[in-house]
Amino acid sequence: MPGREHVESFIALVVQGKYVEAIREFYAEDASMQENQEPPRKGMQLLVAGEEKALAACKEIRTLAAKSFLIDGDRVAINWLFEIVAHDGRSFRQDEIAWQLWRGDKIVEEQFYYDPGQRKLA
Repeated sequence: MPGREHVESFIALVVQGKYVEAIREFYAEDASMQENQEPPRKGMQLLVAGEEKALAACKEIRTLAAKSFLIDGDRVAINWLFEIVAHDGRSFRQDEIAWQLWRGDKIVEEQFYYDPGQRKLA
């Protein structure tokens, strides 16, 4: 079960834009990530590669806030707000929930829930 301070340390890295570092530090080697109902990505190597690909696909990703988070035993829910800027300067905001399963101090499963309709560049 993750402690509050440990989860806050994870959130702080993400808010600083250290997305790959957060994966390497806080995810288990065999962890999985899943976007809505898409098939999950499994294993540290795929998680890091997926994050690097997402970062390269845009000019910038900024974490505007972790609006709130809840811890219930081994489950953590975080409400993130991101601003994603395309290479042409257009952007959109993505409000999402990350639903995580922790094993000790590592995330072993994570599923993101968000409305894909938010992903319209303005």
